[in-house]
Amino acid sequence: MIHLDHVSFGYSKHKMLFDNLSMRLEPGHIYGLLGKNGAGKSSLLRNMAGLLFPLKGKIDVNGYEPRNRQPSFLQDLFFIPEEIYLPSVTINQYLNTLAPFYPKFDEQQFRHYIKEFDIPEHNKLTGMSYGQKKKVLTAFALATNTKVLLMDEPTNGLDIPSKSQFRKIVSSALEPDRLILISTHQVRDLDNLIDSIIILEDSEILIQHSLDVVSERLYFGTLSTIPNDSNVLYSEPSLRGYKAVTENLEQEESRVDLEQLFNAVIENPARIKQIFN
Repeated sequence: MIHLDHVSFGYSKHKMLFDNLSMRLEPGHIYGLLGKNGAGKSSLLRNMAGLLFPLKGKIDVNGYEPRNRQPSFLQDLFFIPEEIYLPSVTINQYLNTLAPFYPKFDEQQFRHYIKEFDIPEHNKLTGMSYGQKKKVLTAFALATNTKVLLMDEPTNGLDIPSKSQFRKIVSSALEPDRLILISTHQVRDLDNLIDSIIILEDSEILIQHSLDVVSERLYFGTLSTIPNDSNVLYSEPSLRGYKAVTENLEQEESRVDLEQLFNAVIENPARIKQIFN
């Protein structure tokens, strides 16, 4: 559904944000796109949405080249940017203006999400807090029922209960023919939400796999001491010893810790490539 073929992009030809990037993302999944600030996550999403254009390579989203911004492409893709600006209108006025652009928009579904998010329906959007605005836009995006939904830092501005609501609502909106891609540097916000992970660093993708594959190849656990062992990819002190990520040589079961995974990938990119490739 989203195919990148040797894509390169940068704001200057002398400095690429990502270079020769190739990936295939398929429907029926919620992908988490992780990377440090400045790694190019937002720019990658904007290339997929047709708001920025690759310097080299080709992008195919749902059978379309995004840069052409064809109406049939736009009505089946929704992009939530990190910084949002909503007009001084009520929710009903917002729906009346924008919903007609999305043929599969479901108003009943939208009202359900708004209720779940505890949003007052009669206030003007500009009178809402930043977190409330984010939730209104998330509810609208999900109710468009587009095949592709791109979210850039969607949990910024949300408090802890709202982040839990966000995970619950987004996971319920996944369909077999829908692809959801969420970019964030707040790794823990994606716990119990995503089923596949992409980590972008130093102009390349260091890992792109399902969490099932990650748990097969890496073990996440607690060690009393840290052995001088190349199998330990990352460790940090904890109350019970050390939380560690190791190569899963014994094929033990463990729950993937996204934050530890991210740190392990950043600290040992060459070893991670060896394990997964």
